[in-house]
Amino acid sequence: MGKPFILSSYRRFQLMRFSVEEINNSTNLLPNVSLGYDIFDHCSDTQNFPGIFKLLSVDGLIQPWGEPHKNVSKAMAVVGTYTSTQALTIAPLFMVDLIPMVSYGAASSVFSRKQNFPSFLRTVPPNKDVIEVIFHILQHFNWRWVAFLHIDDDYGNDGRDLFIKRIKDTDICLAYTKGLNQNYTAHSQIFRQIEAQRIGVIIVFAPEWTAEALIESAIELNVTNKVWIAGDAWSLNKKLPKKKGIKNIGTVIGVSEPKVTIPGFSDFISSSKKQNCENAEQNLFCNQVCNCSSLSAEEILAVDPSFNVPVYSAVYAIAHALHKTLQCESGRCNGNITVYPHMVLAELKKSNFTLLNQSVTFDENGDPNYGSYSIVFWNQSGDAEEIGFYNFHSTYFFINNNTIQWHTKEKVPSSLCSQECDVGSAKKPDGIHKCCFNCNICKKGTYINKTEDPYTCINCKETEWSAPGSTSCNLRVVEYIQFTDIGAIVIMVGAWVLVGLTLAMSILFAINYNTPVVRSAGGPMCFLILGCHSLCSLSVFFYFGKPTNYFCILRFLPFLLFYTVCLACFVVRSFQIVYIFKIAAKFPKVHIWWMKYHGQWLVITVAFVTQALLLLFGYTFAPPKAYNDILRYPDTKIILSCDINFKALCGPVVLLLSLCTLCFIFSYMGKDLPKNYNEAKAITFCLLLLILTWVIFATVTLLYHGKYIQILNALAVLSSLYSFLLWYFLPKCHIILFQSYKNTQEYFQGLIQNYTKNN
Repeated sequence: MGKPFILSSYRRFQLMRFSVEEINNSTNLLPNVSLGYDIFDHCSDTQNFPGIFKLLSVDGLIQPWGEPHKNVSKAMAVVGTYTSTQALTIAPLFMVDLIPMVSYGAASSVFSRKQNFPSFLRTVPPNKDVIEVIFHILQHFNWRWVAFLHIDDDYGNDGRDLFIKRIKDTDICLAYTKGLNQNYTAHSQIFRQIEAQRIGVIIVFAPEWTAEALIESAIELNVTNKVWIAGDAWSLNKKLPKKKGIKNIGTVIGVSEPKVTIPGFSDFISSSKKQNCENAEQNLFCNQVCNCSSLSAEEILAVDPSFNVPVYSAVYAIAHALHKTLQCESGRCNGNITVYPHMVLAELKKSNFTLLNQSVTFDENGDPNYGSYSIVFWNQSGDAEEIGFYNFHSTYFFINNNTIQWHTKEKVPSSLCSQECDVGSAKKPDGIHKCCFNCNICKKGTYINKTEDPYTCINCKETEWSAPGSTSCNLRVVEYIQFTDIGAIVIMVGAWVLVGLTLAMSILFAINYNTPVVRSAGGPMCFLILGCHSLCSLSVFFYFGKPTNYFCILRFLPFLLFYTVCLACFVVRSFQIVYIFKIAAKFPKVHIWWMKYHGQWLVITVAFVTQALLLLFGYTFAPPKAYNDILRYPDTKIILSCDINFKALCGPVVLLLSLCTLCFIFSYMGKDLPKNYNEAKAITFCLLLLILTWVIFATVTLLYHGKYIQILNALAVLSSLYSFLLWYFLPKCHIILFQSYKNTQEYFQGLIQNYTKNN
């Protein structure tokens, strides 16, 4: 049973006849040379190989081991075949002797391989160009979840492979693909699968007869609301757009050759049909043997014009190559030249002529180096209306969206496996396809950059912050206490006042050095305490300004080192007072040893040296460093602070606490001593203020983490210094200046005698 008569193929057959006759009637192309031709329908390999063998040899016998060019083929070139599978079957036979084969329909990529098909050229763009246009259509309308149905042969499989390769690393997913035949049951299964996967766009890459069977099945099976993308082989189909129920299947958009009118072809068809071609014996002049007398010219001209221009171009390309080979430029061809197929092939490869206002050339692979594709829409009238175009070589793509009447009315239909995530959300894959995903909002401190990686929430830098669901990070506000801050100015003024007070007290004590008040306050030790207070106040100034490593070291070092000396002095002083009044009589030898070896200075020196060594050791291995504190503070801020290694400062702090504890014990033991010798009570009170200051600071630190913690820290340091300055030394100054009668030897001796009598 033979294949059904295909009217569009018959039209291409007539176009080839027209092209040859037009060339033979031309005075410019191949003058005084007439082209002969032999046309047969390649409907099956078994029936048509004899005709092909006849073309390949003079006497119909093929001698593959004969001498080259001994038996010259009577065919200088071949036009065809139409399909890729047919071309793959017969092309190797023509490649052996480099007989040019110019195809008008075989679009498979394999023919671009010149090592396999050295004499193969084509006037139809290869599949990759059609796939490129389809890809641009998908991108233009943001269709990402598509099915690709193709004829199950070399042409269709090549298109499928090219499509898979083209959408790799893009947002488009191939949800379903299947090779097509004309089995109605298979069509039913295909459409069930497409519906199950909620696919809205179906690409059909198949010849017209396969596409017709598929679309007719879709109408019968009531497949609705789909977008169909037609390949160039059936996008200009004349039968389907007018078929009943076609509007129910959805919207059809296609890729086609530009519609070009071939001058004179309509008249040729009309005149041909007037000739009486009733039998093969009488119609040899018609060059056709077929039962087609019932066809009218209007029917032939009304069918799908696809691949007509490639047929026309193929015939003219061969004619121009012969024109060059026969040296016909002078107006007459050279009849003395023996033409071989390889000579025609050489000229074909160099083709460069204008046809239908289009320059015809071939690239190094024998593919057309010219042309463009139209994008068509099957409108309500049943016509393929041109709505856009794509130029291969300038890669210019255009679609007029306003001319498309979607089956969804005004809205462009969508085809997505998953709806796009909201701004600030990352995709989480759901299944094997990248188009199927769940959406997770990015947490604070992260952001999503969909152009780089739509699947990962990227962490902001330390100097940046972001709210939940962000697409970028914001710079954090850098905060630190500047020297111009009101709080900093107050603290620094307080520090300078403290230095001034210590200097003034030192001068006052120096003037009144030999008075009982100065001696009872510690004598020379007073100057050491006041001097260390001044040095401690240096720490206050390094709590302000932009922290550096040096600032962080000097923020703690002067206070820890010199405050140790101050506390050691008060430990010694409180011990001396308690010892003189309560212990000396019981342990006279200890007093002798203490006086002989200057025990007070020995204790102070040991405390100072120990603290210095502890600080040196700690700062060597883990010195305080400036760092950006972002963990404990609000997300939008960076607090420039100092990173304190508490293990490194553990030793110095423990020493300070130990001295403070000893001082408190000794001073508390002397709370009932004579009034003018009651330094112990003053020291106890100062220690209580010191402890209270740092307890308050520690509590505030736990509750507050802003930049003003630096001011509070500096205030705690300053308060620690002022506690002794105001409550220990200032009363002494008051006695010296305003109660001089109490600053006499007699007054002090009287108080001691009264204490002795009562105890």
